[in-house]
Amino acid sequence: MECIPALIMMGLCLAQPAWSDIYIYSAGDGTVSLSNVPAHRHYAILPLAPQEATPAADVREPSSKLANKVQYDRIVAEIARAYGLDSALLHAVISVESRYSPTAVSRKGATGLMQLMPDTAKRYGVTDSFDPVQNIHGGARHLQYLLKMFNNDISLALAAYNAGEGSVIKYGNRIPPFPETTNYVPQVLGFYQMYQAGSL
Repeated sequence: MECIPALIMMGLCLAQPAWSDIYIYSAGDGTVSLSNVPAHRHYAILPLAPQEATPAADVREPSSKLANKVQYDRIVAEIARAYGLDSALLHAVISVESRYSPTAVSRKGATGLMQLMPDTAKRYGVTDSFDPVQNIHGGARHLQYLLKMFNNDISLALAAYNAGEGSVIKYGNRIPPFPETTNYVPQVLGFYQMYQAGSL
C-alpha cells in the first residue's frame, strides 16, 4: 500500500523534536519525498510523536541508533520472513516505538523494542518482553494479525497497533481521531518508505 501524503503531512502538524534527521518535502502536485539529506531548503524535518517509552540514555546519539539498527537487522529479517512481513515495516515500527532500545518502558506499561503491552505479550507467549527476539516475535505476530484483520491496510493496522483494534473498528475502520495515533501512523509510514528505499 502506498504511503498516503495526507497522512504523512498530519505528522508535520504536530511537530515535535526529531530524534533522527529525516526530511520531508511535499510538492505542489501532492508528491511527497523523504530523505535523510535535504535536497533544498523547502525540506522540513519529519517529526516523531512524543513517545512514552524511556529508552537508554545513549540511544539518542546518532551512532548508537545506527549501531542498534544494524545489531537487529538479521533478527528482524528472519522474523519478518517467518510471518510473511516486510522487514522494512518491522524496522519502521521499532524506530518509532522504542528507537531500538530493548529496555524501553512506557508509562502505560508497554515494554521492549516493539512496546508490547502485558496482555499482548501474554497472547503471543512472550515471557520476557525485554528479550529482543521474543519481543520482536510477539510484535510481528500482532502486526500480522492486525494486517489480516484490516485486509492488509497498513495504515489501519498501524493505527490498531497504536490505539487498539477496537478503536479502529469503533470509528468505522478508520484511523481514530486521537492526536497520538494520527501522528504515529504517518511517522511509521515515513520510516517504512525510507527503509524500503534503503535511505536509512
